[in-house]
Amino acid sequence: MNAPDRSIPIQNRHSNHMKLIPLIASLLCAGAISAAEHPDTLNVWPDGAPNAFKSGLPSETIKKNNLVLDPILIVYPAAEPNGQAVIACPGGGYGYLAKYHEGTDMAPWFNERGITYAVLLYRMPEQHHDVPLSDTQQAIRLLRSKADKYGIRQTGIMGSSAGGHLASTTATHFADDSARPDFQILFYPVISLDPEITHKGTRTSLLGDNPDAALNWLYSNDTQVSPQTPPAFIMHSADDNVVHPDNSIRYYQALRQAGVPVTLSIYPTGGHGWGFRDDFQYKDAWTKSLEVWLKNLNGK
Repeated sequence: MNAPDRSIPIQNRHSNHMKLIPLIASLLCAGAISAAEHPDTLNVWPDGAPNAFKSGLPSETIKKNNLVLDPILIVYPAAEPNGQAVIACPGGGYGYLAKYHEGTDMAPWFNERGITYAVLLYRMPEQHHDVPLSDTQQAIRLLRSKADKYGIRQTGIMGSSAGGHLASTTATHFADDSARPDFQILFYPVISLDPEITHKGTRTSLLGDNPDAALNWLYSNDTQVSPQTPPAFIMHSADDNVVHPDNSIRYYQALRQAGVPVTLSIYPTGGHGWGFRDDFQYKDAWTKSLEVWLKNLNGK
């Protein structure tokens, strides 16, 4: 008895292969999504922060505003690391954390470009001005201690709005190289605490209603730039009525005067708080520009 013909006609074989292509693509995408959904969560101060204080924030406020009493670093490792890492500080006027569109939503974009990405959920200052800065500095040290694990050579700091104030503070207030970021990325940042252009809520949360003049100057980061300040990539919208674009312009001018490489993009519209949102019409522009800037920093 002859064996049945199990061959597949050529046209059917081609059809089956074509059906496999979207299936394989979907499986690869699912793997990438799965990796992004399972980041490493690191306790920034496993032995307790040296400047811990008793928070006066109600528990419902802490939950509602994505706040933490003990800072954590959420790390999204790049599958094929290019040597760079970015620590993001979401904004929120030092009163809440815009955890998603200024934080975790950006992880896939950075990972796809070989960059290990981390979101820092830092403590609110509640007028303890040194607290957020200590969290970013320790987060930099922590991530650098895992450089071999994540394939890191350069560690940058990134921040949006009040998170941009924290990122620029980190870039200008380091005591030694262990806490100095290699670069800084700022979205519509609060830079100055000058009453004429500052975001009042940010200044009040950090320093109180009537801050000491010396502290007000110290945390106006355009006054703290030096030749050792790391290179900066800054973005703002001209029509931002929450954080005046003069914050970015003053910082840009101070960096240029100090000889620090700096890129500043001011888009004509967009307002405040766009982060990684798709409805910001200049999203393609800033993402492409940032990608080129990061490649140049990396020597590629």
